Amino acid sequence: MNSLNDKAVECLTELLTARGMLPGIALSNWIGGELVAGQGESIELLDPVTGLPLMTYADAGAALVERAVAAATAAQQEWMALTASERGRRMTTAAAALQGHEEALAQLESVVAGKPIRDCRGEVIKVREMIEYYAGWCDKQHGEVIPVPTSHLNYVRHVPYGVVGQITPWNAPMFTCAWQLAPAIAAGNGVVLKPSELTPFSSVVVAMLLERSGLPQGLINIVNGVGPTTGAALTGHPGISKLVFVGSPESGRKIAQAGAERLVPSVLELGGKSANIVFGDARLDDAVAGAQAAIFAAAGQSCVAGSRLLVQREIFDEVCERLARTAGSIAVGLPSDTATQMGPVQNSRQHRHILSMIEAAKLQGARVLCGGHRPETLPAEARGYFLAPTVLVDVTEDMAIAREEVFGPVVVVMPFTTEEDAVRLANATRFGLAGAVWTQDPARAHRVAARLRAGTVWINSYKAINVMSPFGGFGDSGFGRSSGVEGLKEYTVAQSVWVETSPTASVATGYGSGVG
Repeated sequence: MNSLNDKAVECLTELLTARGMLPGIALSNWIGGELVAGQGESIELLDPVTGLPLMTYADAGAALVERAVAAATAAQQEWMALTASERGRRMTTAAAALQGHEEALAQLESVVAGKPIRDCRGEVIKVREMIEYYAGWCDKQHGEVIPVPTSHLNYVRHVPYGVVGQITPWNAPMFTCAWQLAPAIAAGNGVVLKPSELTPFSSVVVAMLLERSGLPQGLINIVNGVGPTTGAALTGHPGISKLVFVGSPESGRKIAQAGAERLVPSVLELGGKSANIVFGDARLDDAVAGAQAAIFAAAGQSCVAGSRLLVQREIFDEVCERLARTAGSIAVGLPSDTATQMGPVQNSRQHRHILSMIEAAKLQGARVLCGGHRPETLPAEARGYFLAPTVLVDVTEDMAIAREEVFGPVVVVMPFTTEEDAVRLANATRFGLAGAVWTQDPARAHRVAARLRAGTVWINSYKAINVMSPFGGFGDSGFGRSSGVEGLKEYTVAQSVWVETSPTASVATGYGSGVG
């Protein structure tokens, strides 16, 4: 590791020293309860703020994936040998181990992901909430008895898959790490998780803190590397019984295909092109503030970003004017500054993609109300991947900017006339992750929400997400659910057990024999 920001070095030193480890050890992979350096090609990370080298590390590679799966397999058996109540207690203890390290975790995430420090501080709190929530589910995963029409006692158990493989994205690495780890281990599984190669290390630290506080060594393993090597080794490993992926639809298809070749199920949480619908009777102060937060929070790098703002024609001009004015007042700056509301885009490739989509839209006739360029006032060191909050109008349905996920601080504002028109526009996408309805008419709010093909719908709100509530999408937004009890069930398989209770055992000779 080299060229690491001084603040990140300080955070890593604090975390490693607190866990009884040498401050200078390479923070690369977490396997079998140990930090293990990668064995492959060198990977260089660039600082999103400056665009300069931040750190380097070695790709994990297939051999370390093999080692991680073996560690998870052994630890999973040890984990399931405990009572459900004991597993819950240990998870609660593990969650408590995050206390005292919140600021170091937030600083590390902010430096590598380029996210505002105030956002990262909030996400650290969410990490602990997720572990605590699923700890409470350990001894509440009840089976059921089926009243079959025979002399059998038929009961159903929910059993873990064994070892699951998880791949998480660069936009919220620490958050999505806990989002997937917590239900997986609460359901009794071992885990091998690969973060994005662009944001590798906060997941390692979270796993290290959790596992060194009472969980079996090897229950949680983090392998860092690129998709064609480490990722492919993980998705193709015969010891992985289920795949969970959070990221783009393009990569999600590859994950699903890899699982299908081995008949391994998957959960895919993919992209979105969410519609934020504002009716003429909406409280405009709330709706405009909600629209701003929906797209410009996290620099628009969110799968649920409200990237399509659909506004009833009678208030269209006023909403556009308000949104452009407030967007121009958003504090874009250094992630380390507590006053910063929006930091840089995380990487150069994504930054170029966003700019190319804006330029293509302009060539097709879209008009930029604000943004579309680098902010004019930034500190001297902020030479990285910054983009001003951008609002586009005169956008038609056939434009790529209206159909494709931008994954940046860019919103298109499109008018509609009737409720039917709004629903049609909202559903005119292959994505189906989220959406929102702003109106003071409760009947219309529920009516429209019911017609939106989206896994999450907010009414007079946006981006309210909690570990207790299921999350996921339709279509190119993926399938399966994260969080809530539905997310827990994704990590178990129903096992049906038949017990003959008759004094004279019967032997079935065909499907349905003995049923009557």
